[in-house]
Amino acid sequence: MSEDNQIQSSRQFRRFALVVCLVGVAVQLALTAYYLGMGHKATPRDVPVGLIAPAAKSAAIVDLLEREGVFEVHAYADVADLRAGITSREVYGGVDASAAQPHLYLASAAGPAAASLLRSTYTTVVGQQNAQQLTALAQEGTTITVAQAQVLAGTPTITDVVPLPADDVNGASLGFLTQALALGGTIASIGLGRLIPRTRRSWKRALGHLSTLIVYAAGSAAAVLWSMTWFGVGADANHWEMLGIFALLSLAITGSTAGAVALLGPGGALVGALYFTVGTVISGASILPEFLPAFGRLLGENLPTGAGVQAVRDNLYFPAAPIGTHLLVLALYAGIGCLLVLVTNLLPNRADRVSEVELDLKDRIEGNETREPVAI
Repeated sequence: MSEDNQIQSSRQFRRFALVVCLVGVAVQLALTAYYLGMGHKATPRDVPVGLIAPAAKSAAIVDLLEREGVFEVHAYADVADLRAGITSREVYGGVDASAAQPHLYLASAAGPAAASLLRSTYTTVVGQQNAQQLTALAQEGTTITVAQAQVLAGTPTITDVVPLPADDVNGASLGFLTQALALGGTIASIGLGRLIPRTRRSWKRALGHLSTLIVYAAGSAAAVLWSMTWFGVGADANHWEMLGIFALLSLAITGSTAGAVALLGPGGALVGALYFTVGTVISGASILPEFLPAFGRLLGENLPTGAGVQAVRDNLYFPAAPIGTHLLVLALYAGIGCLLVLVTNLLPNRADRVSEVELDLKDRIEGNETREPVAI
């Protein structure tokens, strides 16, 4: 530390320490309020579900499900149509109410919270309806067979169309992977932001910065994909497709953070920190988008972390689901960030000063070890 930057008195130290403490408390307060606001009471809103029912029963069931805004009902013609809607992630599940006893179809891989909500709602409603039917029959003095009574009193039928793999029973893997990518990308971007300015601005520096970002993205994607195999996650997935998605996600995080650093200076690294501290919470990995407040849902789906989580989940468990929109969001973050890196690195160095790296290299070649480097 130079003498100009040293603390000269105890009063100056106390002031600096007070500022640090106040900033730390303020950040902690903001993050605590944000985390609790997003997840302390996750309330489902407009969760898409399917329904197969005759016209005479459909209106009553739709009114029951949509009454409090929890579900958004989509009509399907038959079971095959409903299954196709589930595997393409149009809906989280659905009920076939066309038979004497309803049948629930769901996809736990789409999110344990949604699957739990569907199960609990389904079993509660069916149980109430069966109890009411048995009570009505008893009051009428109607005799039914033992088999009919067992059907009415039995456990409602549920089929998990797309179950979670045995190695990811709670569906938490996506959140962990996203956090690792976001944190690693942020650290890498900050490191590059400190390294690159030590060389003269030129097209070589621009290409070097960009190629470093791309190499890092590929390396981090390969590391994540490799680590997944240690725990059996994504064993049946297309590994080349997964590698491409992880690489694009990593480049979206590192590229946009590096672009912010190149444009704004060291303060631009806060972009990467926000991806990690803010973006992972609303990414949809642990709290599904339909369980977030409207603001969190909209922001989360349009951040690299949120778009990446949805693209990875669909590729892992729902190959029939379209992921073009998620990839477009990632491509925009990566493309705009890399463009900023290129432009700022190509801008002329008006002072025409050489960097510490170049001066040090020149001094070593000339045998002059005492020359003072000049930073840009």
